[in-house]
Amino acid sequence: MPANIDSPAAAKPTVVVVIPFYNGADFIERAVKSIFNQTVSADEVFVVNDGSRPEEREALVALAERYPFRIIDKENGGQGSARNAGVAASRSDYICFLDQDDFYLPNHIELLANAIPGDDARFGFVYADLYEADVDGNVVRTELVKQHSKDHPKTSIFDILRYDMFVLPSATLVSRAAFDAVQGFDPQFMGFEDDDLFLRIFRKGYSNHFLDRAVTVWCIHTESTSFGIRMIRSRYRFFLKLAALFPDEPKRNRYYLRDYLMPRFGKLFVDHAIQAIKLDNEYREEMFAHLDDYARMVLTNPYVGFKAKTKLRLTRFLLSHSTPGMVRAIGAATKLPLIRGFRRLYRAEA
Repeated sequence: MPANIDSPAAAKPTVVVVIPFYNGADFIERAVKSIFNQTVSADEVFVVNDGSRPEEREALVALAERYPFRIIDKENGGQGSARNAGVAASRSDYICFLDQDDFYLPNHIELLANAIPGDDARFGFVYADLYEADVDGNVVRTELVKQHSKDHPKTSIFDILRYDMFVLPSATLVSRAAFDAVQGFDPQFMGFEDDDLFLRIFRKGYSNHFLDRAVTVWCIHTESTSFGIRMIRSRYRFFLKLAALFPDEPKRNRYYLRDYLMPRFGKLFVDHAIQAIKLDNEYREEMFAHLDDYARMVLTNPYVGFKAKTKLRLTRFLLSHSTPGMVRAIGAATKLPLIRGFRRLYRAEA
């Protein structure tokens, strides 16, 4: 049975909320206000200033005069390292996170805390759905997680490797014991740090539970941390980490690169190279280096088939001989069967 926080016989679980803050003065009050308007109050609230500009930090200090949260200052290191700093400064049994441009629904803490099973000695985390909204908080859809990922809770490492997990920190309550057991977020990532964390908690044998209700509003816009070169670099690092952690096991008929990592990451590496050509920007060489590393791993893997290797070689050859004008022309819609097949294969919108 869940540990109902409203029951007099049950000890109230202590909860900390950690917000990583980076030049987010335009959004942070909305996020903070949603924490202090909860039906069940957080025991601790930390906003971690991740190397913001001085004027942004001053805005944060002014906000702290109206809301009782504590500011932690650190050099810029990304959301994962900022969250780690907030957790390290706290004492609560359970951890909630909130991104600076998102906000909680009023019963976020109450619902997640009540979903903690009372008889689960290996409780790891409980996660819920979210509303998707625009930058102003106007709702677009109300079942973001279920529409992107069908399997809840997480029960298979193979699905975790093949697909984005869609366990979002802003809609999750994590056991401190589980968080500490995996040493928190991996600070090398500035994107995909959430998939990496929850994968490691899963592998440590901690449980996860899904609450089929939205508890958070996730505001997506082009200035958010879900976009940009740092996310692309983190995706590449995450791929390399997974490839190292999960070598093929032919005796058990498990071919991780071929069956899970290639379908998940391959098209994206191609897309990044195509976009870099089209824009002819400063990241072109870096995106081709990512693609070359990926291609080298695929082409030297004995369990990847001839057809897949041939398509990858052809793709790499075509891209290496493409100009920005050529890529734009292809994206404008040619009727050539070869190019139509190429675009269907890689789903690359040039």
